[in-house]
Amino acid sequence: MKILLLGKNGQVGWELQRALAPLGTVVALDRGGADGLRGDLEDLEGLDRSVRRLAPDVIVNAAAYTAVDKAETEVERAQRINAEAPGVLACAAAAVGALLVHYSTDYVFDGSGDTPWREDAPTAPLSAYGRTKLAGEEAIRAAGCRHLILRTSWVYAARGGNFARTMLRLAAERERLTVISDQRGAPTGAELIADVSAHAIRAERRDHSLGGTYHLAAAGETSWHGYASFVIEQARELGAALKVGEIAPIGTHDYPTAAARPLNSRLDTSRLRERFDIALPDWRDGVARMLREILD
Repeated sequence: MKILLLGKNGQVGWELQRALAPLGTVVALDRGGADGLRGDLEDLEGLDRSVRRLAPDVIVNAAAYTAVDKAETEVERAQRINAEAPGVLACAAAAVGALLVHYSTDYVFDGSGDTPWREDAPTAPLSAYGRTKLAGEEAIRAAGCRHLILRTSWVYAARGGNFARTMLRLAAERERLTVISDQRGAPTGAELIADVSAHAIRAERRDHSLGGTYHLAAAGETSWHGYASFVIEQARELGAALKVGEIAPIGTHDYPTAAARPLNSRLDTSRLRERFDIALPDWRDGVARMLREILD
């Protein structure tokens, strides 16, 4: 099996390089490309040429414009990367008979209510980022290629910056932290996303009827405040010297941002678990493992 991986150096892309390796030959690209192949999602013609030249069996698109607030003022760039590029990849995938694996987000929903979102729930993104990600999903479906669209949320990884690292840095500097408590979701590790992706690719290759849109997130739920509290508690157990004494909850309205955030980021993963016969671990398991990696 020949696999084209885009966004190889991102949080999910880095883990995908490991998880996809047992499946076959992985051609992993970043924006700079390699061997005449283009991996820059802003170069639509280059993307199309590269897919048709390589003719992979599977395309995994782990690249995206993810600067949620900046997207409000860089709408055209976000649209090109998150919407137009997936459409180009999908059309090229259809032409060469490849499966396209693409990652999306809970930001396609409006974050209302307190029930986990199912795949068929009405979409109503609150931000430019969410709108461009939804447009990318729609472009893939319209192209008619075999596809797996995996919506996820609150992604983190041991490699690179993340919420936990930020909390640990601030906890070492300050005696009091304030963290949003009215947004709820499940912190989901890039490692888990990559492993489930590899499993799903193998399954879809055997049974094309498994293609479609799925929700992929760790089990359980918490708030950003609960997430921060767990991180600090675990870090102290691992021997980290932290100054913080209080982690105070605040509301979303107390921390204004350029882009609106959904209050309800819960995703119903039952369809993914049932159709692919997998179990998703509790979010605390992955976060605890990540903390052991970065603090050891």
